[in-house]
Amino acid sequence: MIAVNRKAPKALHRQIYDAYRAAIVDGSLRAGQRVPSTRALASEIRVSRFPVLNAYAQLLAEGYFESRVGAGTVISNSLPDHLTSSAPAGATQPVTRSGPRPFARRSSILPRVDRFPWLQSWGAFRVGQVAFDQFPFRVWSSLVARHCRNLDVQSSHYGNLMGSQVLRETLSDYLRTARSVRCDAEQVMIVGGSQHALEISARVLLDPGNRVWVEEPCYGLARDVFALTGCHPVPVPVDSEGLDVATGIKQCRKARAAFVTPSHQFPLGVTMSASRRLQLVDWAQSSGSWIIEDDYDSEYRYESLPMASLQGLDANSRVIYIGTFSKVLFPSLRLGYAVIPADLVDRFRAIRRVMDLGPATFYQEVIADFIREGHFARHIRRMRVLYGELRSALVENLTKELGSVVEIVGDEAGMHVTVKLNSGDDDLAISGRAARQHLSLWPLSPSYMGEASRQGFILGFGGTTMAEIPNAVRKLRSLLTTK
Repeated sequence: MIAVNRKAPKALHRQIYDAYRAAIVDGSLRAGQRVPSTRALASEIRVSRFPVLNAYAQLLAEGYFESRVGAGTVISNSLPDHLTSSAPAGATQPVTRSGPRPFARRSSILPRVDRFPWLQSWGAFRVGQVAFDQFPFRVWSSLVARHCRNLDVQSSHYGNLMGSQVLRETLSDYLRTARSVRCDAEQVMIVGGSQHALEISARVLLDPGNRVWVEEPCYGLARDVFALTGCHPVPVPVDSEGLDVATGIKQCRKARAAFVTPSHQFPLGVTMSASRRLQLVDWAQSSGSWIIEDDYDSEYRYESLPMASLQGLDANSRVIYIGTFSKVLFPSLRLGYAVIPADLVDRFRAIRRVMDLGPATFYQEVIADFIREGHFARHIRRMRVLYGELRSALVENLTKELGSVVEIVGDEAGMHVTVKLNSGDDDLAISGRAARQHLSLWPLSPSYMGEASRQGFILGFGGTTMAEIPNAVRKLRSLLTTK
């Protein structure tokens, strides 16, 4: 930002002064922003330190800079309003016509994120939020510190396209024993969360124009992935046994793939029955189709043991199994995994190479140790108890306050319950009002491709404390009873 011209008639200190003043006035430099030391700036622009000292002294004297003990020199917080600008740098430049600004039509398929107020609110019932304060950060920090001490050249270079070998081996052992997944380490790909795994799977398996079964209602971001690949999602209804496979066959037997959440359907929370699972696997084999199984929060069941994976029933390798650490650890890790049929591994690797050259290595090694040393299993057991208590408290309060107003579904597993409204209220409008009251209500109706059969809300309880639940439910009751 600061440049000097030694051949210019203007003195060097004046050039430095003018450059800083102009940047402050047009908003390129903001109040409180730190500026380089005189020694560092002189070295960077390759001048003697004296003109820099003179320029800084003038800027300090006129109030553009202020000096803070321990923080160095910063842009003053007390500049007159007429000397500052909140507009971006260059906003005062004359506007010129730039001509056509074309963009891909597929980018206009997706709605703007700021249209979803329930995703902007950090209040009670936010879906996907975990009990962050219960995570064993002391243990995690010690593992991170251990790996920091052991960094080497190889760990700082590009990693394996499939992910860390040690994590893949650890995960394959865990998935075989905990989820009955048929796999070895060579079939496991580490990805940036389940959404990333779904996008890679869609690029490998689907061509534009292919039809894909999706649950109705469905996880909206899955629908968006298929739409962006040029596919045609086919909504297949979900009932108390999960995806209605017979209806799917009647609607579109030759669909290229089916996307399902069988362990805890999103958003209704039902578990796919054993007979439906077998039907789905038989359909995939007979029609030459694929199944994408999103097993996003299967670790948390409260009325029974965790269900075995759909992939484990598939003897013909037609299931791509997707999992994530977002619900069992924390979302900002951005780590998930996909278990890929052996004959598709090379194709997944080829697509992955084009997209991102593989995942970051460091936290993969930390997670591998976290699992191998038993911390992961202990954490899951503790959280299963905690989430079970939160779920019970939420259902009890919903029944007490809204027993005749809502129908509660999907409370046997996972980190959310769904309430269907018995009235004709507009769940979108109510969600907007709720966000202004620090209540995060995810409306049910946008999860339907067709006309929503019921209005309602998806209520996450993972990040809501026991003490918050009664008041949050009362707020919900007020929103539903106030017209």
